Amino acid sequence: MQQQLPLFSKKHKQEEGEIPLIDFFMAYFDCRKNKRNKPDAIKFEINFEKEVIKLWREVNEGSYEISPLNVFISDKPVKREIFAAQFRDRVIHHLVINKIGKIFEKKFIYDSYSCRKGKGTHFGVKRIKKMIRQCSDNYQKECWILKLDISGYFMSINRNILLERLIKLINENYHKKDKEKVIYLCKKIIKTDSTINCIRKSPKLKWAGLPKSKSLFYASKDCGLPIGNYTNQMFANFYLDSFDHYMKNNLKVRYYGRYVDDFLIIDRDKEKLKKMIPIIETFLSEKLEVELHPKKRYLQQASKGTEFLGSLIRPWRCYISNRLKCNFWELILTINRRLKKKKLLNKKEQKEIIAQVNSYLGVCSHSNTYNLRRKFLSELNWKFWGYFKTKYNLTRIVSNEEKPKQRKNRKSKQKRDEIKRKKAKKPKSIRKINKELALMTASKGNTQNNNPQLRIKWHRSDLRKRSDLMKTKSDTDHTVPLFYLTKNNHHIYFKHNFPRSDLGKRSDLMNLMN
Repeated sequence: MQQQLPLFSKKHKQEEGEIPLIDFFMAYFDCRKNKRNKPDAIKFEINFEKEVIKLWREVNEGSYEISPLNVFISDKPVKREIFAAQFRDRVIHHLVINKIGKIFEKKFIYDSYSCRKGKGTHFGVKRIKKMIRQCSDNYQKECWILKLDISGYFMSINRNILLERLIKLINENYHKKDKEKVIYLCKKIIKTDSTINCIRKSPKLKWAGLPKSKSLFYASKDCGLPIGNYTNQMFANFYLDSFDHYMKNNLKVRYYGRYVDDFLIIDRDKEKLKKMIPIIETFLSEKLEVELHPKKRYLQQASKGTEFLGSLIRPWRCYISNRLKCNFWELILTINRRLKKKKLLNKKEQKEIIAQVNSYLGVCSHSNTYNLRRKFLSELNWKFWGYFKTKYNLTRIVSNEEKPKQRKNRKSKQKRDEIKRKKAKKPKSIRKINKELALMTASKGNTQNNNPQLRIKWHRSDLRKRSDLMKTKSDTDHTVPLFYLTKNNHHIYFKHNFPRSDLGKRSDLMNLMN
C-alpha cells in the first residue's frame, strides 16, 4: 500500500485567504512552455508534483525564500548584465503575473509596447509609422520627432517607490481572498537583493567593458531591478506608467509611444518639443528619481528618418538598423567558417543554423529588406545550399529533406455538406408537364428501345445549340419536338404539345433532362 500524501491530511488543508494549489500548477505549465529541454526544467519536472506542492506550502505558510540567481554577461544585441532565476522561482513569477497581469493591462496606455500580449517591437514600429503619417499629413507637412532615453533605467529604479505604488494598485483593483499572499510575493521579489550569494556563470573579465550604470553590483541602496526576470520586466513597465499618463493627460501629447525606457514624441512645432524636455526631466527626477540620458536626446525632422526599436523609419519605407545588419553579417561569416572546416553537418548542427538564420530573416521580413536578404544569402558558402533551401520569398530557410506539407481542404464541413446536397438535389422543370418521356430511337433503323419509362441523364456537351434544337411539328406522331439530344445515335423527343414560347433558355433545358 502506498502512503497517502500529506497534502490531503488535515494539517495541510487549504484555509481561507491562501492561494489555491491549482494556480501553482497552472503557473508551472506556463513556465515550462518552450523550455522543457533545459537542464533546470528537466530536473524540476522529474518530481514536479512534489516540487509544486512544496512551493504551495512555503508560500501559504510564509516561509518562501528566493534561491540564489545565476548572473552572466550577454553580448548581443548589446552588452548587458543578466540575472536568471532558478526554475522554482520562475514558477512564482508566472504565478504573480497570472494574478495581477490583467490589472496592469487595464492600467497601461495603448501606446506602451513592452511585455504585453499582441504588442512588442514590431507593433511599436507600425504605430510610430502611423503617427508620423498622421502628424505630417502623409509627409506633405513637416513634423519633428523628439526621442529620449533614461540613463541606466533598470539599475536606477527605486524599489521603495515601486513597491508602494504596486501595493496601492493591488489594494484598489484586486478583490480576491488571496490578496495578502500576492502582496507578500511581490514584496519578496522586489525587496530581495539579487547580488547576494549570486552564482557567476561568466568570467569576471567580461565585466571589464560594462559601464557601472548598467551593473547591479554598483547600484545605489534600495535601487535596481535585475534584468532577466519575468516579473521585473512587467514591474519596470509599470514604474513608468504614471509618466505615460502625465504625458497624455497633463501635457496633452497626442503622438507618443514608449517601449520600456525609450520613448518618442511627434509634433509639428519644434519649439514646443524643446520646451517639453525640462518639464519631462523635472517630473522624472522628482516623482520617479530617474534621469534622462544626456547623450541620447534626438530632435530631428521626420522626413530625414528616425531609428526606433531596431528599425530605421523613413518616408514610405522602413529598414533595419545598422547594428542588426552587422550582427546578421557576422552570422553569415561564422556559418561560412564552419562549413569550410567541416565536411558534413549533423542534424543537430543543421537545426541550430536554421534557427539562427530564420531569426534574422524573420526580423528583416517586417521591413523593406528583400534586396538585403538576397545579398546576404548569396554570400553563403556553396556547401550551405546542399543542406538548405529558401522558402516564402526569402523569409525562411528549411532543410532539403523536409517534405512539402499536403494542402488541407479549406472548405468547412458545413460548406462541403451544402455542396453535396446541391449536387444530389434534382432540378425542377420549368413547366408542369407529364414526367413520362418517350424514348424513340431513329438512328439508322434502330427502333428496338421504345420503353417510355427509361430515363437517361445527358451530359451538357451533348446539348446542341438552341437554333438546332427548335424543330418543326412531326407529321407521323403529331408531337412538337421541343428539342432533341444526341448520344450514341439516339434521339429523344417529348410527347407533349405546348407552344414554342414556353421553351426557356439553354440552362433551363437542362432541367428537363431528368
